[in-house]
Amino acid sequence: MNHPDTPRNSALVPRPSVFDEAEACLRVPDPDTKLQQTRAVSAAWQAGALGYEAGDKSVLLSEPGRPARPELVAPRDLPARSTASDVGRAALIHSICHIEFNAINLAWDAVYRFRELPKAYYTDWIKVAREEAYHFSLLRDHLRHLGHDYGDFPAHNGLWEMCLQTAHDPLVRMALVPRVLEARGLDVTPGIMRKLEQNGDDNAVDLLRIIQRDEVGHVAIGSRWFRYLCEQRELEPEATFRELFNQYMPGGGRGPLDRASRLEAGFSEAELDYIEGAG
Repeated sequence: MNHPDTPRNSALVPRPSVFDEAEACLRVPDPDTKLQQTRAVSAAWQAGALGYEAGDKSVLLSEPGRPARPELVAPRDLPARSTASDVGRAALIHSICHIEFNAINLAWDAVYRFRELPKAYYTDWIKVAREEAYHFSLLRDHLRHLGHDYGDFPAHNGLWEMCLQTAHDPLVRMALVPRVLEARGLDVTPGIMRKLEQNGDDNAVDLLRIIQRDEVGHVAIGSRWFRYLCEQRELEPEATFRELFNQYMPGGGRGPLDRASRLEAGFSEAELDYIEGAG
């Protein structure tokens, strides 16, 4: 019998599963706890303390963990607010804050749902989760500075709805969530920054500059793994993207593209021409 103080052979002790940890982060409803767990799981992954053996299959989560507020409504039911007013600026910051909260869940779902991918895939999406958590905390702090908090305004659930539509296939997820929905943020953020600057909210502009920089990297991660999965299946990436875009985005693109940011994020000129033409 080993003495109680004898160290155990760590090679014989199974590591906790990154999939279980990702599911826990995904399910927790309280924002502060979600941020804390996200940082802890990211640190554990970086330290090599988590395994990524496929194990059990993932289950479809119809709803992620989120607080009771904000109230979720259809996009058409969201009130239009001018950034010229204090409450209008707060509502705008709240809408972006809500996107970042959803993006934490989307990143953890990308880890939890899709098994048997290279280790680098999980490293990438855990990095995204950690950075989205950072973005949420920055925006929530600014929202509080404006006299409001996350949950004070209604919001929509479009990002998670697309997460459910793409839960069956990582290739479809990579094509449509980072490369369509999240890439749309690259297009609209510069205009939002100009409006906020015109109305004197320089702090918000600085925060959005940080977020825009990081989001280029997140969309690039989606591009990288989309192309990896196309290569694995012997599919031509540009044709596959067009097919999925037509199938899932019948309304096409909306508004002008920030081509420079999208090119940096892994789009080809031909893809951008196609999206603009589809709009």
